[in-house]
Amino acid sequence: MTPSAVWHPFTQHGLGEPIPQVVRAEGAILVTEDGRRVVDAISSWWVTTHGHCHPRIVAAIADQAQRLDQVIFAGWTHAPAERLAGELATLTGLPYAFFSDSGSTCVEVALKMALGFWANRGAARHRILVMQHSYHGDTIGAMSVGERGVYNAAYGPLLFDVGTIPFPHAGAEQATYDALEYACAQQSPAAFIVEPLVLGAGGMLMYPPTVLTEMARICRVHGVLFIADEVMTGWGRTGTLLACEQAGVTPDILCLAKGMTGGSMPLAVTMAGAAIYDAHYSTDRAKTFYHSSSYTANPIACAAACANLDIWREEPVVERIATLAARQAAGAAMLSGVAGIENVRTCGTILALDYAVGTGAGYLSDLQPRLLAFFRDRDLLVRPLGNTAYLMPPYCVGAEDLVRLHDALAEAAGLISA
Repeated sequence: MTPSAVWHPFTQHGLGEPIPQVVRAEGAILVTEDGRRVVDAISSWWVTTHGHCHPRIVAAIADQAQRLDQVIFAGWTHAPAERLAGELATLTGLPYAFFSDSGSTCVEVALKMALGFWANRGAARHRILVMQHSYHGDTIGAMSVGERGVYNAAYGPLLFDVGTIPFPHAGAEQATYDALEYACAQQSPAAFIVEPLVLGAGGMLMYPPTVLTEMARICRVHGVLFIADEVMTGWGRTGTLLACEQAGVTPDILCLAKGMTGGSMPLAVTMAGAAIYDAHYSTDRAKTFYHSSSYTANPIACAAACANLDIWREEPVVERIATLAARQAAGAAMLSGVAGIENVRTCGTILALDYAVGTGAGYLSDLQPRLLAFFRDRDLLVRPLGNTAYLMPPYCVGAEDLVRLHDALAEAAGLISA
């Protein structure tokens, strides 16, 4: 067999781990080349919301592909983008939509918007505040505002300095507030970027809406721009369309991607408040917002996103999310009693837990490859973050498949002492 020419992301090919080939998908199920039926427990990296190959989204893609496949978006426009931007403005309360291609790029856009806001106002405010353990993507700017560690150590010389606010652990929230208050008052930062309610790649760390409300309030008092990175938490993952809704927060800048097309195509958007847009609006071309990519607002991707909004509007998505959240909570209750499992937690449709491996915890935990093999052998797509395992399936996942997943998480605890 000819060796593959593909270099896979986040994959150490030197370990020789098997790489299954997927040939089709439907709902929460992936079918491999050798006929296995695999439950997609992580929504294929958190993107698939309503299920794979949702017929309404597939039909929208096919229809748009026959009408307009691509057009430059600098100084030109098209109907799918206009409709999508208008509906997103209504949904988010932020009147301007800047399209891009991925979570990382929409974060880059947000950071550039924030810096451009202050530069165009003649203010020397360049510092970005971030939350401890955060992750915002793998491009240079996005890595700079994320946690430093093994994932980005090789690129350290390229990363810019940031101010870090401690994660609001239960019972220690005041330390977070105090640090944010001090940084906002003394360092004149341009912006504070956060993942609302759940820090995804940082270990599925969770904090309550009241903390998000207070952090946004502190930023508002000091005139610091508040950026909400809802690339993962948006589109219902935390139980509401946006996590910010639960805190009553409308950020200055909002990042959305992943589930925006239902998981069918790459598309992202950075939503901006009027003040951000107005700071770039001028007869002076030097104040233009200089950012784009070749496929900005691709018509086919925008059509898929419009179909996603139709599904949210016309199908019982909220009820499906509530049902999944309740089933995840029931699974969490069962898993909380399993020896070797710690810190079982849920937020909306997300369930996460830690395997008690002592000093071996972390992304390079020896347990991680064993967990990957354990779940793969059981036809379950579960991708642990070190010794942290989580479930974030599509909202259509069947009750029996979800029970299989909960039972497998419990059984995997036996690997700790094996």
